[in-house]
Amino acid sequence: MSIDRRSFIAGTAAVAAQFGFASRVYAEDKIVRFTIAQDFTRIYTFVTSEYNQGQRDYFALVNERGGVGGYKIVADVTDHANDLPRAIEAYERGKREGAVLIDPLSTPVARALVPRALEDKINMITAYSGRSDAADGTAFPYVLPLSINYWTQAGLIIENFKKTEKGSLKGKKIVFVHIDTPFGKEPLSILQVLAQKEGFELLTFPYTPPGNDQSAIWPQVRRARPDFVIFWGAGVGQTVALTEAIRNGLPMDRVSSSVWLSESDMDVVGRDAAKGVMKVEPCVGGREPKIIKDILAEVVGKGKGAGPEAKVGTAYYNYGVQMGALMVEGVRLAAAKAPNGPVTGPWLNDGLRSITNFTAEGLLPPTTVTREDHQGGGMGRISRWDGAKFVPVTDWFSANQDVVWGEIKKNSETFKTTGK
Repeated sequence: MSIDRRSFIAGTAAVAAQFGFASRVYAEDKIVRFTIAQDFTRIYTFVTSEYNQGQRDYFALVNERGGVGGYKIVADVTDHANDLPRAIEAYERGKREGAVLIDPLSTPVARALVPRALEDKINMITAYSGRSDAADGTAFPYVLPLSINYWTQAGLIIENFKKTEKGSLKGKKIVFVHIDTPFGKEPLSILQVLAQKEGFELLTFPYTPPGNDQSAIWPQVRRARPDFVIFWGAGVGQTVALTEAIRNGLPMDRVSSSVWLSESDMDVVGRDAAKGVMKVEPCVGGREPKIIKDILAEVVGKGKGAGPEAKVGTAYYNYGVQMGALMVEGVRLAAAKAPNGPVTGPWLNDGLRSITNFTAEGLLPPTTVTREDHQGGGMGRISRWDGAKFVPVTDWFSANQDVVWGEIKKNSETFKTTGK
């Protein structure tokens, strides 16, 4: 089914009921409105359905418990299909209706909306998408990643490779296979600086989006005899890359992805064949975190879940819960400072930029957001696929943040000067 605003919000009674979005909410309760305009039908379908399901289930949990700080969460979910005119239309509609936050979950959409969000003072969440330099809150006060950006993810991967090699990458060869888009090229600057700093050779292999055919690239990767491989794409590009890596005999315990690798990808590639492959993990996966258990008991178990129960606890589902929890924590802090509002972008912004050592009861690493640091501290971990699940092989850690913040500041200063 095509998911648009009419079918998903106005036309689906079950959705209205599960969110508490019936007319009584608007009439009797104080609300905070979010625009959740994402791509359900075109490019990012591989992640959006599970990520959005996690967000909605978390908002339902909060509303079932009476809200937060005296407010109920109203999430206006719509499909922008990664189409800029549709995304702008959704943004403008949300603005008219009083939305104080938008989560587009799309790099091109987020980049296009930056000027509007800054001018209108509407908080834009850019988790695992958008501009990495938006971590600089002095340049982007209303653009908030609230999570590890792509530069930090690259830094974590390289640090883990270095640990594997007993503390030195000097003379090693690292291959970077990536989709040939701004998203795919994003880590290159960090990798180039780290190659010079650590003394490893960096070889890059871009592929044409969306990445359905990478058969010409991976034999070249094999012949290069790399010590490590990073593959960087999304959706079909990731499964094709991993399939080709396996076919070309590359050892999985020397291959790593960004955050964009999930259980669903393993089902496509082959759960046993992919054993050993690594990924960056921004939050805990699975159903063990308390917050996931609470969702299962209080939302899904009562028939109010937003999607298939089987998806609860998957990587992308938990990413959605992670970001939903951070958004709601921002509301809680804003309400604690100004209980009666008014509910505006600046009101919520003050809360979001006051988040301190927040873990969502153990779901995510300690996250602190300040007026200077919108990334939240830059902590993640590396996990390895064991054939059934991703198992952490490191604790939460940060790495190469001096290099990352050097790149952040260089680019954010350019934005301050040129607007680009």
